[in-house]
Amino acid sequence: MATIIENKKALFNYQILEKFKAGIVLIGQEVKSIKAGRITLRGSFVVLKGEEVFLLGANVPPYQPKNAPKDYNPQRSRKLLLKKAEIKHLIGKARQKGLTMVPLKVYTDKGKIKLEFGIARGKRKFDKREKIKKREVEREIERALKKRG
Repeated sequence: MATIIENKKALFNYQILEKFKAGIVLIGQEVKSIKAGRITLRGSFVVLKGEEVFLLGANVPPYQPKNAPKDYNPQRSRKLLLKKAEIKHLIGKARQKGLTMVPLKVYTDKGKIKLEFGIARGKRKFDKREKIKKREVEREIERALKKRG
């Protein structure tokens, strides 16, 4: 399982409650582009449309821009492949107020490109500040221990 890209900003801005893994419906040049690491998850999110799940806002530039179809849209919505039971579970969770679905990382599994996304609740500003302070304290402790040793 090789990770291609992680959405670190999502981990900072959201509290992840539950994680899901899904396949992505892609066209050939998108597969090559993603395997080359050229995908951006910043600002993207997962939505439910009826009984289907889609990834919106993810940017996948063409693998070879000169050979790309003229009507190619790098930010098109991409269908996610999940089991029916998982989709029904997501429908129930999506109706709860304050919850959203955020893509966390894109990785390969046995040659297939997969997306890991999570049901998340947005963090408040003081939660983020608290995390930053905790990280700084840990760094200072680490530095103090290195100076002694």
